[in-house]
Parts: sequence; structure tokens; C-alpha cells
Amino acid sequence: MTQDSGNNPNKSGTPWWLVPFKGVWFSLVVFGRLFRITLIVALVVAMLGGIVYAMQLDEQVRAQFEGKRWALPARVFARPLELFEGQQLYADHLEQELKLLSYTRLEKPVEIGQYQREKDDFLINTRGFQFAEDMEPARSIRISISKGKIRTLAYNNGQEPLPLMRLDPVLIGNFYPSQKEDRVLVRIRDVSPALIDGLIAVEDKKFYEHQGVNPLAIARAMVANLKAGETVQGGSTITQQLVKNFYLSNERSWRRKLKEATMAFLLELRYTKQEILEAYLNEIYLGQDGERAIHGFGLAAQFYYNRSIKDLKADQIAMLIGLAKGATYYNPRRYPERALQRRNLVLTVMEQGGVLNHREADAARARPLGVSEAPPSGASPFPAYLDLVREQLQRDYREEDLRTEGLLIFTAMDPIVQLTAEKVLVNRLEKLEKKFRTPKNKLNSAMVISTVQNAEVVALVGGRNVRYPGYNRALSARRQVGSLLKPFIYLSALESGGQYAALNARVSDGPVTVKVGPRRYWEPRNYDLRFGGYMTTIRALILSRNTPAVRVGVEVGLDKVIQTLHEMGFKQDIPAYPSILLGALEMTPFEMQQLYQTMAADGAYTPLHAIREVMNGRGQVLTRYPLTVEQVARPEVIELMHYALNQVTVAGTAKALQSMLPAWKRVGGKTGTTNDKKDSWFAGFSGQHVMTVWVGRDDNQPTHMTGSTGALYTWGDMMKVLPSRPLRIGQNNKLVWLNIDPYTGLRYNPACGKPIRVPFIKGTEPRKVSYCAPPQIQPAQPVQATPAAAPVQASRPQSRPARQPARSNWVDNLMQ
Repeated sequence: MTQDSGNNPNKSGTPWWLVPFKGVWFSLVVFGRLFRITLIVALVVAMLGGIVYAMQLDEQVRAQFEGKRWALPARVFARPLELFEGQQLYADHLEQELKLLSYTRLEKPVEIGQYQREKDDFLINTRGFQFAEDMEPARSIRISISKGKIRTLAYNNGQEPLPLMRLDPVLIGNFYPSQKEDRVLVRIRDVSPALIDGLIAVEDKKFYEHQGVNPLAIARAMVANLKAGETVQGGSTITQQLVKNFYLSNERSWRRKLKEATMAFLLELRYTKQEILEAYLNEIYLGQDGERAIHGFGLAAQFYYNRSIKDLKADQIAMLIGLAKGATYYNPRRYPERALQRRNLVLTVMEQGGVLNHREADAARARPLGVSEAPPSGASPFPAYLDLVREQLQRDYREEDLRTEGLLIFTAMDPIVQLTAEKVLVNRLEKLEKKFRTPKNKLNSAMVISTVQNAEVVALVGGRNVRYPGYNRALSARRQVGSLLKPFIYLSALESGGQYAALNARVSDGPVTVKVGPRRYWEPRNYDLRFGGYMTTIRALILSRNTPAVRVGVEVGLDKVIQTLHEMGFKQDIPAYPSILLGALEMTPFEMQQLYQTMAADGAYTPLHAIREVMNGRGQVLTRYPLTVEQVARPEVIELMHYALNQVTVAGTAKALQSMLPAWKRVGGKTGTTNDKKDSWFAGFSGQHVMTVWVGRDDNQPTHMTGSTGALYTWGDMMKVLPSRPLRIGQNNKLVWLNIDPYTGLRYNPACGKPIRVPFIKGTEPRKVSYCAPPQIQPAQPVQATPAAAPVQASRPQSRPARQPARSNWVDNLMQ
């Protein structure tokens, strides 16, 4: 019997109708196995990739968190005001200093940074300050001032003596990082527990429980945001906020959120809660001041309340915590009502969290915002002085260090003197423009003031736009200096000995011809285009005569004059041309200040400097700038020059100072005028201060002013109000004083005329007595001299008798 082929199994026993599906099944099995393998591989690769990614993120977290976390600006401070009984200080100046320090005047001061004034008596609650040597503690003190001096200084309780103390120094500028972020670093140990606990209560209640991410907070925020249809609540922890500000951009995406959560987790694995919290306190953005971003609670305390973070009260702490949610939206200066509501909400949360009790919270809510009216500006109010600081710092520090290392730079700037100098300069420029009919704002000026004793620059004005950080004329404007160099010609002569070893040496005021090359001659003239006969060198300097200065300079030698200028502090190359004797040499006001600084300091050269010391942010001194002193001229010779320059202000080109300054304030100095009256100069000194003033135009057009009619008046205005000791003359025991005839230079004859009293170095005084009737003034005789650069021939004899200047007025002025 034959079987049905459709039902017969094949040799393998598989029904014929399943045979086609056998290959499919096999394929499915193979595919399934391959899929599982691929999935496993993919998972492994993804896991490895995740591990590598996490390792990279971990490296990024550690590198920045353990390295230099922030680029910190350098801060530049003025000198601290020292207070002691007997110190020279005016009551208005003390109050001005307190205002610069943002102290608040009240009827009854009870907190630090507040003061009371009744006439010339002060009650001051000072702030403390960490200096390099020691900590100046906060104190409550009383000061009584009388006749420009501190009469009494004592603690407010009157129980302890207070011989000496310092106010905190005025912050005069910053050197910011390129991203313009500013912060004052704080340590968590220096922060009030109320700030820490309040911040956690408001921003992250589970901070000490989670590992960087709080899933419940995220879920709660998602639900709230979905219900509202917009973002009304955030679920980020403090750690996530730190990561977002510290490491990431402001991009809003799930990828960035995942990265933020991963980095927050890694941060929590690596570091303690205290380290994370401290970083947050310093990183959080809390405001904006122009281009400067305010970061961290340390700077925010100063920016909004003018106090340190450890001195904040509960209501102020709550305001700063409230700003963490949105510093722009809750800006208390722009939106005070909105900010007040936010602050009070934070106070309520702090009360609910047990940070404050009910009574404390109610008292804090009742207080006004109390934010300072004007924020302390990040821009320097003294940009010209800051230019000098930067210039001197760059000798020892890289520009990057100045902008990132958080250096604390202590300078010698006196903010009261600086502000006074700025006001004086601007006011006098306005008067000069009116007097000489100069177009408005065309005149400009520069001023440098330093101390005689230490060569410290206490004030520097770079132009009439004193708050403008632009062209600094005091440091950069190179202009011809005119007769300001004449004192250094006569100093060279006195140092060299010979025929000009004393101030009574005779020199011709006649015409002079100087050979400067083959068939080339220079014939300088006097300012008044007149020539006199023989006169003493002191008279030639007092009257600023040109031809005697040229004669003395070429006979002493240009090389000697140039050497003197270099030794006195001018470090640029000087061409050996005879014209430099009349000031055909360009200098900046700062360079000229150095020359007169050495002259004022009895011939002791000390480089002018602005910086006293530099500290790092931890209070360690990095660099001190001690005085370096080099005696470059004999003190007894300098004493002669002090006398001569004082006589310039008594009877010479600067005698206008006699009517500007009090009689006791003796000074010395010299005027300077350049060709076509383009530059007006005056440089001089008292017993305590050295000052140089330049007046001119930036377009180098004539000003129609001499040194006597321009810069001299600015200098006099400033010296009049500057607390400064008078110049003392005649203290050197190597000098003798004699009455001499002002015209012959010989010993005074009581039978004729009026004498002048002149100092001489012992052994150089005249032996002969003057004759009563001086003979007819003789014309100058030819004199051969050889300077460094070219042979010089003195003038030919005059063809007619010289005109003799009026005798009586000049002598009478010298006798004053």
C-alpha cells in the first residue's frame, strides 16, 4: 500500500511543511544571539565611555577646585592715616578721610563704620584692618583737634591710654582680571553661623543629606513648573548651583543638566560639605557694578553695606541670601520694594528653620533695607596715581600676576593731599584760561607731590580730567623744561670749585657766542633781550639770566653739568649740546620732580616711589620697598643752593609767592618757560614736600604764559593749603654767613648801601671789603671755554656800556 507523500516526514524527521520555516528559525536564533552580544558590547562601550567621561569630568573638577579657583584682582590702598597726640591734622581733613572710607555720620554712633562730630571733636567707631605687621583692631575712640593738631586721643570709655592708632586705609583702585569678576575671598570660619544656616534653610534644606543631587526636590520642581506652565521653582542643590557657576555655561539643555548632576555627584565624592559651602560663598553672583561683576558674599557685604561679612546683621544677611535667587531682579538699589519683600520672605524661612527666633525675626523685618546709597565704585577714583603704581609694580610682577593673584598693594598716597591737588589744579586752570583768553578746556596741567624725607609720592595729577583714565601728563608728557635746569648748572659749578666755588662769584651778563660746529654759532639771549654787566652768580640765578648761565655751564663743562643731572636722578641720555643749558631738553614732570627731590633732600638721591609693600591674599609680605639712599652732592653745597632757590621766591622770578604764602612757610624753587611760551613750569620744595607743576596745551600751541605767570600760581595755591613744614636754611656747620655787597660780591662796607646775608662754605668767603662807589660797569671780556661737544667762545666786548638794573628794589627784596 502506497503512503501519502504529503504526510511523510523527511529523513530528519521534520514534517515537510516545517522545512521552509527551519531556516527562518535558525536565522532568528542567530540574530537574537548577535543582538544580545551587540547589546552587551554597546552597554559595555557605553559604560566604558561613561567611565571615561566621568573621569574627564572628575579631572576637570579636581583641577579647578584644587588649583587656583579664581582670578583675583589686585587691590591698591592709600597710606593708613596714623593718629597720635600732637599730629598735624585738620578736623575737615579727618572727616574727609572718614567719608572716603564710607563711614556714616550719626548723632549716636553705635556700630563700626560710624562717627559723630561736634565742631572739632569726634567719636569714631573704627573698623579693624589686617596689616602686614599686625592686626589693627576695631575701636571706639574720641579725638579732639585744636589749631590743626590732635590735642587728645583716647578710647571712648576713657579707661585706657591710646598713644597711637591707624584708621583702615582707603581703597584707591583695583587691577581686574580680563573677565571683570571681582570678589573678596572669605573663609567659612570667618562667616556668621546665621549666614550659613540661613543659606541652607533657603537654598538647600537637605544639603547635609544628599550626594550632590536631590531627586525629590527635582521632582517637586518639575510638578510645580508643569502646573504653572513656566519655570517657577528650581530643584538644584547648592552643589549643583556651584557647579553651574563654577564650571558650566548658561546653556539650557538636558545634556548640560546631566553634566551638572554628574559633576555635582563627583564634587561631593571628592570634597567635604564645608569645602563646597566655602566655595559657594565665594563664587555666587550677587550683583553688577558697570562692567564689574560682584561675586561672593565677602564683596557683596562691602558693595551693599560698606562692612565686612563678619559684621553683618540678620536683616543684611537675609538680603544677601535673597539675592542668590536673582541679583538683578532683586537689586535693592533699583527695586527696593521687591527686594524688601524678598528679604522678609528669607527672614521668615530662617525663622521657620530655627535660625532666628521670633523676636529676632520680627526685629529684622521691621528694619529698612539699609543699603548704602552709592555703591563703592570698582573704578579707581585716582587713575593717574594708579598708573604710577602699575608702572612701578611691573618691574617686579607680571601683568597676569597683577590681575589674578589677589595682591594687596600698600602705597604712600595721601588721599586728602591728592583730592586737594586735583581741586587746586582744575580751579587754577579755569582762572588762567580766563586771564589769558585761552579757549575753554584747551589748557592742561600736571602736578607731582612727594615727601622730602622718604621720596614717597603722596599725590599725582595727570591732567584736568582727574577721573579720566587716559593720557597721564605727569608720567608721559615730555616737554622742554626751560630755566628749571639752571640751578643744576650752578650746582655743578659750586661742586667743581674754581672761580665759581661761591655764590658771590662774578660772571658777565653780556652777549655770548658759542661755537657748535664748523662755521656754526649759537648766540643765546636773555628773556628781556637786554644785557647787563658783571653780576654775582646768585643774582644771575635769582633773576634767571640766560647768558650768565651759559657762560658758567660751558666754562664748568657740559660733561660736568650732564653728569650732575644724571647723578641727581635723570636717567635718560642727554645730548651734549650747549642749548641744554637753557632747558632745550625734554622731560616729564615726574622726571623733573626727581631732580628737585634730590635737591630738596640735601643731595641724597632716593628714587621716587609710590609703593611701600605688597602682600598676598593670605597676609604674607611678598615685597617691601625700603629706601635706597646715595649721597650724590655735598650737603654744604646743597645748602647754598637751598638759600639761592629760596631767594628766587623772595626777590626773583617767583617773588609772587611772598604774597601767596604765609610768612612762616619758607620755600625754594625755580620757574621755567620755553620758547614761544609753550610750556610754563615751576618746581620747588618746602622743608617737608617737593612739588612740580607743568602747564601747557596738548596741541603744543603757545600759552602766552611764563613760569612766573602760570605754573607758579598753581604751585602757590597748593603749597598755601598743604600742611607742610617750612624750609630750614643755615643748619650746616660747614657754612659761615657774611654780609656782602649785592653787586660786587665783596664783604659789606657799612659806609655804603644795604648788604645781603649770604652763606659760604668755610674757606671760600671773600676777604676784601667792598668799595662804596662801584666803578662804571665794564663790558664782558672774551673767555675761552671747551664743553664736551663743541668749542665755545665767549662774547665779543660790548660796544656800549651795559644797562644797570635798578639797585634798590632788588636789594630791598633780598633783605625781606
